[in-house]
Amino acid sequence: MSDSSTYNVLLVEDDQALASMVADFLLPYGIIVKIEPRGDSAASRIVDENPDAVVLDIGLPGQDGLSVLREVRDDYNGAIIMLTARGEEVDEVIGIEAGADDYIAKPVRPRALLARLKMHLRRSLPDDNPGKSIAVGALNIDPSRREVELDGQRVDLTTAEFDLLYLLAKHAGKPLSRNEISQAIHQIKYDGFDRSIDLRISRLRKRLGDNPTRPQRIKSVRGVGYMLALES
Repeated sequence: MSDSSTYNVLLVEDDQALASMVADFLLPYGIIVKIEPRGDSAASRIVDENPDAVVLDIGLPGQDGLSVLREVRDDYNGAIIMLTARGEEVDEVIGIEAGADDYIAKPVRPRALLARLKMHLRRSLPDDNPGKSIAVGALNIDPSRREVELDGQRVDLTTAEFDLLYLLAKHAGKPLSRNEISQAIHQIKYDGFDRSIDLRISRLRKRLGDNPTRPQRIKSVRGVGYMLALES
């Protein structure tokens, strides 16, 4: 992220003290935060305002955050970071399955949230050296436009889904371990418990029309990880 860049983030949080604290903390870093306290008003604002990223609490008045996520995910391709109660692994799993890009546990540590936002906002920017387009069978991936086509039809992916697919495509025909994927995308080692990679693979298969029980495009390699097949 350039120091001169500014970004718009919608924070959906009913705790006004927390929301104001986060907004004040992020402003000097060029992140302008708008606050929405109600879940039943969040979906329309996300779609209409199309912010650079969304930070979405799960427990909200009017409509819970997970149902808001499901409602907007097909219409909003920016990063969505879920706020979860500490230790609520079920919420984290459901959130990733529904298309969340990331999650952070409460109580929110502003610097940790800033680091996550920076990572996702950086990914959404045009890359000065994006790399070459990749064609794998009927699949075409253009990193400069961050666009994917399958059989000539555009496939809309979230930022996290695109990054995962592009990584697999760069190594098409070669299995990648969960640790290799985690290191490449998140710059952290795989801890052996995080299911977010598996859940995003599942979502990618659905997006690409791959048979979930007998996938031919993104294959599971027992004891290793995942591989994008050269021909599918």
